[in-house]
Amino acid sequence: MGSLPLLLFLLIAAVAPFSDGCGITVYWGQNGFEGTLQAACSTNDYKYVAVAFLTTFGNGQTPVLNLAGHCDPPSGTCAIFANEIRYCQSLGIKVLLSLGGAIGNYGISSTGDAQQVAAYLWSSYLSGSAGPLGNAALDGIDFDIEYPTSTLHWDDLARAIAAYSTPERKIYLSAAPQCIIPDRNLDVAIKTGLFDYVWVQFYNNPPCDYSGGAGSLIKSWNDWSSLLPAGNQLFLGLPAAPGAAGSGYIEPEKLKSEILPVIRQSANYGGVMLWNRYYDVNNNYSPQIVGDVCPPAATAAGKFEDLVISQVL
Repeated sequence: MGSLPLLLFLLIAAVAPFSDGCGITVYWGQNGFEGTLQAACSTNDYKYVAVAFLTTFGNGQTPVLNLAGHCDPPSGTCAIFANEIRYCQSLGIKVLLSLGGAIGNYGISSTGDAQQVAAYLWSSYLSGSAGPLGNAALDGIDFDIEYPTSTLHWDDLARAIAAYSTPERKIYLSAAPQCIIPDRNLDVAIKTGLFDYVWVQFYNNPPCDYSGGAGSLIKSWNDWSSLLPAGNQLFLGLPAAPGAAGSGYIEPEKLKSEILPVIRQSANYGGVMLWNRYYDVNNNYSPQIVGDVCPPAATAAGKFEDLVISQVL
């Protein structure tokens, strides 16, 4: 009987990595043939959706939202997604606006510039006031900063956005660095510890993605797991189909048998990120892995069931 509290503690510890936000992240917005945001959320395959991308911002520029063929921001037609965002949120899915991407014109020139961009993001996307996506209040901001800029004030931008969080409402931050360490753009920002979720792009980088073999990928994962500040969740970023990236694709069965059982042991494991919804739809990828990304709590609990019962008796 005296050891029961310890066993309960171990039980809680066993399920904890999968109880706080574990799931699949998907990028949506860069292909007009990927379907609606609501359709993506209604699959119940995703825990997070990154709406991509705000491709122009900073340096005094007028911000530009690019959602490919979904809508035309200048004419206001992207406001139709406000209800779809709220629908996703009603299912417990966090919806974030993704900054940057591989093509765009963005950068932060100073601390003051970071504060101005943060103010714009708050008023236009996070506060619930009317903005390019209507009056929906997004849950946070994703940093997908993919090309070098002359100045690196991404840590200042992260701090400026995080400052809008209150005890009543948290603004979530995520980052999508390349798997090569250190990331050329986001290294300093990530080390602030402000990013709740870090979905590392383990693709288009043969030295640290699956194209170098499972061992290479797992070593890179472990390096990232050790690097992240406490409290940040680490996600395995993957292409959702062979054509989604130049390298790094993993067949679903190999992911489930070779990779997930290993990386799920990391205390800061958060799940899998997929690029992107269009490829996921066409390759039917997330439905094949969703049951293995975050084992249900009952699975972990079952490991201790007989032990707990025996101690009670």
